[in-house]
Amino acid sequence: MPPVIRDDPYAGYNFQVIVTNVSDDGVAVSGAFTEVSGLELEIPPIEYRTGSEDITVRKIPGLKKFTNLTLKRGVTGHVGFFTWVTEALNGRVRRTSGSVLLLDENRQEVMRWNFDRAWPTKYTGPSLAAGKNEIAMETLVLSVESLTIA
Repeated sequence: MPPVIRDDPYAGYNFQVIVTNVSDDGVAVSGAFTEVSGLELEIPPIEYRTGSEDITVRKIPGLKKFTNLTLKRGVTGHVGFFTWVTEALNGRVRRTSGSVLLLDENRQEVMRWNFDRAWPTKYTGPSLAAGKNEIAMETLVLSVESLTIA
C-alpha cells in the first residue's frame, strides 16, 4: 500500500508491529507495543582524494547501515517473542521479516516500514519494585538487514 498523503501529520501513537514466522504455527505475530524506535538507515560517506587532485576531498557512498529496532511493551504473559529469543540463545537464530504500520485515527494503515532478516539481539525484562505504581515493561531489540517504506 502506498503512503496516504494528507496536509496534517499523523499521530505517532497509532501503530502496529507485525513479525512473521515467530510463532510455532508460522503465523505472523502482531505485538501490542507501546514504543518502536530505530526506523533509521544510514549511508556514511567515504572521503577520498588522489594525489593529483586539488585540496578538495571527494565523498563517495559507503556501506549502507540499518539501525536495530527497539520494541517496548507491557508484560502480558505472551511468550512468543521470548521463545524466539531463547531459540537464538540455543544457537538456532531464526531470521524473519516484519512490518511497522502507521495507522490513522480510524486504525487504517497509512504507511508501512518493512524490515527483513531480523533476529533478536537483546531482551530486557521489566524492572520490578514493590513501591512503584508502574506497568511492567519488557524490551526486545531486533537486528535488521533491510528497511523499506511500502
